[in-house]
Amino acid sequence: MGVGDVAKRVLLGRKLRSSQLGETLLPKRIALPVFASDALSSVAYAPDEVFIMLSLAGASAYVWSWKIGIAVALVMAAVVASYRQTVHAYPSGGGDYEVATVNLGATAGTTVASALLVDYVLTVAVSISSGAQYAASAIEVLRGHEATFATILVVVLMAINLRGIRESGTFFAIPTYAFMAATLGMCAFGLLRLAGGSLPQVESAELDIEKAPGFEGSLTTFALMFLLARAFSSGCAALTGVEAISNGVPAFRRPKSKNAATTLFMLGAIAITMMLSIIVLAKQMGLRYVDPHDLDRLTQNGEPLPDGYDQHPVIAQIARAVFNDFTPGFLFVVTVTGIILVLAANTAFNGFPVLGSILAQDGYAPRALGSRGDRLAYSNGIVFLALMAIILIQVFNAETTRLIQLYIVGVFVSFNLSQLGMIRHWTRRLKSEKDAGERARMYRSRVINTVGLTFTAVVLVIVLITKFLAGAWITILAMIVFFAIMRAIRRHYDNVSLELAADEEDKIMPTRVHAIVLVSKLHKPTLRALAFAKATRPNVLEGVYVAVDAGSTDRLLQEWDDRNLGVPLKVLFSPYREVVKPIIDYATQIRKANPRGVVAVYIPEYVVGRWWEQLLHNQTALRLKGRLLFTPGVMVTSVPYQLRSSELARDREEREQGRVRAGDVRRGRVDRTSSDHQVQR
Repeated sequence: MGVGDVAKRVLLGRKLRSSQLGETLLPKRIALPVFASDALSSVAYAPDEVFIMLSLAGASAYVWSWKIGIAVALVMAAVVASYRQTVHAYPSGGGDYEVATVNLGATAGTTVASALLVDYVLTVAVSISSGAQYAASAIEVLRGHEATFATILVVVLMAINLRGIRESGTFFAIPTYAFMAATLGMCAFGLLRLAGGSLPQVESAELDIEKAPGFEGSLTTFALMFLLARAFSSGCAALTGVEAISNGVPAFRRPKSKNAATTLFMLGAIAITMMLSIIVLAKQMGLRYVDPHDLDRLTQNGEPLPDGYDQHPVIAQIARAVFNDFTPGFLFVVTVTGIILVLAANTAFNGFPVLGSILAQDGYAPRALGSRGDRLAYSNGIVFLALMAIILIQVFNAETTRLIQLYIVGVFVSFNLSQLGMIRHWTRRLKSEKDAGERARMYRSRVINTVGLTFTAVVLVIVLITKFLAGAWITILAMIVFFAIMRAIRRHYDNVSLELAADEEDKIMPTRVHAIVLVSKLHKPTLRALAFAKATRPNVLEGVYVAVDAGSTDRLLQEWDDRNLGVPLKVLFSPYREVVKPIIDYATQIRKANPRGVVAVYIPEYVVGRWWEQLLHNQTALRLKGRLLFTPGVMVTSVPYQLRSSELARDREEREQGRVRAGDVRRGRVDRTSSDHQVQR
């Protein structure tokens, strides 16, 4: 095993066989943190966005915060109920894409896929950037380097997910459950103190908020409605990630649909409870919170705040006040919140590769995205997602407030098309279903999906109106680009399939085979290539040598005559010392002389066992093959000659593959009879 293989095994772990796929399936206790971390982590920043929007009209507008929270909670409940129908009806893992494609057509399916791909990339970028901002607020050395730190975090998450969904799920379970316990515990303790009349104020309660330009004076009814709509659309960021479970049903243990639906219910209940509790506590504790770029709107006793004022996130302010006599409680809440914001990206790292593999199977994405890696994860999809997220993080400098404006457009596009597709699904099923009980269940499911469509359609309209100029147009443009790319890929695969379809003309034999063996020296590789070419019995066989030095050419001609090989040697003179072009021109001339014939080019190649040896050999052969492959009527054959180093490499590989380790038989990694045979041998 080489150095590269050792490093790969250290990073990713041992390879898994395809038959071990069942070992990677997730129980509900692991699936919840794997697929719900994104939606749960939204609780850490969705309330912040609600208060930021309301602050435009001053602190008095915070009276609407709990009402907006209830509206968001109702939408989330409707969406969760709708997706519970989806996971039962379409358990294959296609989620919104499959629902839209089957019921609304390929165009709708591709639209959903483009929206989800954009959403997954933004999930990673937003979550990691938010976590980097939390870390920078606690660690001074990171300030000003949030984008670099976020990039490192993305690379670490990528490496963890490349080890497989089961291992990454186990790794993420503890911090996710810790975040749930910390947040719910903080909210419960805060609500108890509220009921007992001992709830303290947060650190920003003594500040005042100046109204933003354009919001001075009393608001008109239209202005107030527009402000509430903006706050509501920002709060709907809490819904992102709900769809991930419908895309990840195949990763659940049996019964898959039931376990996925149960996990969805738990996700919805926990997220709604945490979000409403945080909003209520923030309002009751006198929170004053504005956009980080508008800190000059915060004043104290009419005076501006000092330079360098650090506005802590909403959860951090609540935790500091609630646990004012218990510092470890505050530190625990802040720490696990920062961690969960980073780990929330894991939801996308599980959803994006699965969706990419389905798109690859349907011909809308490169087929490489459909291949599983050593650990049975869709490695290419994981790497691609990481690269796209890193680009976004660097472009937007890991600023969550700028990224959040791009965030929820894509997911609500997929929500709407998915719900519409499910309504079509139940309507079609009802036409053929005769059982009364089953029909009643379908009617109920259709009503649930109709309610979900109504809510998500309203949200999408509000989001487009309120966020289009704030950055949502970038998301729409990205969706259009992804849509065009996917349709172009599908068109390419369809054209290639038609072009490669076999027909009667493919049975026609070539009238003549003109074989040429490339000669650089008269040594063992050349003699082997000549022998192999003779064995194929071509109509014409000749050696071809490119002369760039008169002395070397004379010596080769003399040695060729002395050996009496019975094969003529064609010398191509190259006054400009080119090697590749004369051979291409010669092969092309032969082909033109006999258009129905074939030119067979045999290239002797060294087989080496060390990576650095490859750099010292075969470079001309690689260039030549690359050019010959584009020449019609020319067939290229590599004739390998194994050097001694290749034998050493092969022996190492055979020893590595044939070695039976302790416990391999018990774990089913090797067959018992084969292991007994190795012992006897």
